Amino acid sequence: MDNSESTPQIEQGKSDRNSGPMIIFIVTFILVVVAIWQFSGGKTEKRPMDSGELLKQEPIVSVSPPAQKLEEDKGLIELPPIPPITENVTPRVQETIIEQEITIILPALDKSDDWIQEKLPELTWRNELLSLLITEDIIRRFVVFTDNFTQGLLAYDHSLFIQPKVKFSVDEQLSNVDGEQNVWQWDSETSKRFDLYVDLLRSVDSTTLVNLYVDIKPLIDEAYLELGYEEDFTYTLQDAITRVLDMELPKSAMDVTRTSVMYKYQDPQLEALDDSDKLMLRIGKENLLIIKSVLLEVNEKLTKRVNDNG
Repeated sequence: MDNSESTPQIEQGKSDRNSGPMIIFIVTFILVVVAIWQFSGGKTEKRPMDSGELLKQEPIVSVSPPAQKLEEDKGLIELPPIPPITENVTPRVQETIIEQEITIILPALDKSDDWIQEKLPELTWRNELLSLLITEDIIRRFVVFTDNFTQGLLAYDHSLFIQPKVKFSVDEQLSNVDGEQNVWQWDSETSKRFDLYVDLLRSVDSTTLVNLYVDIKPLIDEAYLELGYEEDFTYTLQDAITRVLDMELPKSAMDVTRTSVMYKYQDPQLEALDDSDKLMLRIGKENLLIIKSVLLEVNEKLTKRVNDNG
């Protein structure tokens, strides 16, 4: 037998013997890998990537699972869904504004002067003109003078104001009117002696004045009752205001004459006017227009208060 034919057989046998353990090792390695993969939950370990690989990766969108579905294998307790956060809104409580009437404690009528004098500065921004007022028995003076004025009379003894220091006069050195003796033309400059009184009235706040009147109304009614009247004094006051508002200045000249110490209107119709009307003539046209404007506003607010309370 030739030795060259037996040699390959011997080499083949050696190869089979050497490859057997290798196959067993590979199978065992595969089984171990599969076992490890199963016990790890089917997850494979990811190797860290360098910065270059990270830049090449596509962005990963992370979707969080619902809070109700937690992984049981992590031993976590399922929690109820978290309600959305809402602003703590406190229900509004409707505020009820209760208007309380302020009760004013009035002094006695005989002792009311000091109380009223404390209120007077609130009426006007010209407090320096308050010195024109007579501050003795203020309420009774106001009631008596108003009542007389309504009837066309002037109760000077009960006036609320001190008398003007400048008296009515005419320049008798001027020529007589139309050559008549003792007849002079009306001098409008004499009306300026009433300017300060008109300034005081014009500076009075009408709303504050009406409010003060309403506050002291019980004392006014008491003083009016002393005169024997039982009706509401407010109507008498409005009659006095209306008398001023209805007063019209004459278009003719208001010439004056003097047959005694007193001056009189040369026109009989003017001289026949009531004393209250002649007083308004002496006040002068410009001052009378201002007084009418102030009293009109006062009367409107007074009427509104009377209607609201009625």
